[in-house]
Amino acid sequence: MAVPTGAATAPSPRPPRKRGGRRRTLLPVVAALAVLGPLGWMWQASLLPDSYSVMDMGYRDEGRNQGSGAVPAQGHEGHHGPAARSVATLTEPSTAPADVRVDLTARKEPFRLASGQMVEGYTLNGSSPGPVITAEQGQLVEVRLVNESVPDGVTLHWHGVDVPNAVDGVAGVTQDAVPVGGEHVYRFRADQRGSYWYHSHQVSHEQVQRGLLGALVVTPPGGLPGTTVDELALVHIYDGVRTVNGRPGETRVDAAPGTRVRVRVVNTDNGPMPVWVSGAAFRVVAVDGTDVREPGEVRDLSVEVTGGARADLEVEVPAGQAARVELGGAALLLGQGDPPRSVRPTGKLDMLTYGTPAALGFDPSAADRSFEYVIGRAPGFLDGWPGLWWTVNGHMYPDVPMFVVADGDVVRMRVENRSGESHPMHLHGHHAVVLARDGVPATGSPWWVDSLEVGDGESYDIAFVADNPGIWMDHCHNLPHAAEGLVAHLMYEGVTVPYRVGGVNEPE
Repeated sequence: MAVPTGAATAPSPRPPRKRGGRRRTLLPVVAALAVLGPLGWMWQASLLPDSYSVMDMGYRDEGRNQGSGAVPAQGHEGHHGPAARSVATLTEPSTAPADVRVDLTARKEPFRLASGQMVEGYTLNGSSPGPVITAEQGQLVEVRLVNESVPDGVTLHWHGVDVPNAVDGVAGVTQDAVPVGGEHVYRFRADQRGSYWYHSHQVSHEQVQRGLLGALVVTPPGGLPGTTVDELALVHIYDGVRTVNGRPGETRVDAAPGTRVRVRVVNTDNGPMPVWVSGAAFRVVAVDGTDVREPGEVRDLSVEVTGGARADLEVEVPAGQAARVELGGAALLLGQGDPPRSVRPTGKLDMLTYGTPAALGFDPSAADRSFEYVIGRAPGFLDGWPGLWWTVNGHMYPDVPMFVVADGDVVRMRVENRSGESHPMHLHGHHAVVLARDGVPATGSPWWVDSLEVGDGESYDIAFVADNPGIWMDHCHNLPHAAEGLVAHLMYEGVTVPYRVGGVNEPE
């Protein structure tokens, strides 16, 4: 029908509202909240306070097969009772004058390697490595550390020496970092003969790499037999250059044919180092400061010295040419002549079977405590930073275990690596014996370690006696890994910590 002229035109009908339009608008918002909400909570939960006590970290693992129902660490000081002791009281009991006294002055300053290369770093008494500290077994050692110009503060940790806890040198755990203008005195009895080293445990992933380290050698009373040459080989990488005792390249050791040379290899770097000898056979006579029982002659094999670890080699200088001790790119030449370079042997000495068995002095099968230390990796936040971080028993720092023991306990621990990378694990204050690797029992000399390379996919069963009360770090000695959260602690019942991590104290 035609519309009459002048009649109003009916308005067009409004398009109907599509069903679900509001729902489609809300779905992205809900989805975003579903993702961002948990991420925000995880970010918030990961933030560390400005300072905190390691006593409040993570959760207690009593090692008594209690499963996953672990007790939170927070507030567990109440477990200590009236007999609680501060780590500050766990000192060397003798007040007698020290047999060995050393003053070390720490500075932030450039220094020159023997090659002429300048390094921007840190020194002890004007050099890096710092002075070699030597003592005879049983002597009382006193070291006075002065911080002249290290802005972040400094400490000294006695790596591999089972010192009293108060002088372990971990900032925020056993002491406060020494500020510029301050000083700190370390006193301990050199009860264990062997090869050790010292280094800062304040911002350690930077300060150790940049030069705050040195060697400590403890000989038997009266020193080594007169027919043996004692030679230190402290290996450290400065700005990509591998050095031995601060010298890159080759270092000659003057020794007559037939002379026995004890080469004390100290690996101060973050990763494992292959060591081998060309031109002569050798024996591994000690590992991490403990003698090997009846070490056999070794030829055409390398020895792996992990980060932080030590291995003492005994080499008899051959007639007519020198023996060459290969140290991952640098070398010691023992004797006269120029031995040809050799390629790295395809085989590796297995310390699990090397030497002959001996009694341990305790029964690991009757352990009072048993722990799992499973190393993993997971995405998440660490102090607000997103990343792929290390985990201990599935937990990310600081929600990591405190392995709780009592004085005198026999302790077993299974260390398993599922992280995708290898880790040199270092337990402070104790030496542990390796019982098995990947379930295969040890059959050689007791293999005592304080630094143990645990490859990806490997597991080690170790044991020790809890005979040194305190709060002890048990961490990866690839120090950037420790800074990324691969840290746990061994905690003795009845011990408390008056110091705090954060602020002036940054152990990693």
